[in-house]
Amino acid sequence: MVPSEDEALTIRQVAERLVKAHPQLDVGLVRDSVQTAFEELRYARVRTYLPVLMERRARDLLASGEGTDPGT
Repeated sequence: MVPSEDEALTIRQVAERLVKAHPQLDVGLVRDSVQTAFEELRYARVRTYLPVLMERRARDLLASGEGTDPGT
């Protein structure tokens, strides 16, 4: 499912914040982690905190090494 324009903007903003906070990490890995976090949270009823929750989940994925697709 393709993210809406607003969702795509949120994904980009979260990824940019994480890239700035962790310049030592691969940009693609950060983006994959944020995309995974978005997919996990995309059906949340309350959207207000989605960016914060996505960022926290992406950080968790990056810390655990799960931010990449095993097929890549």
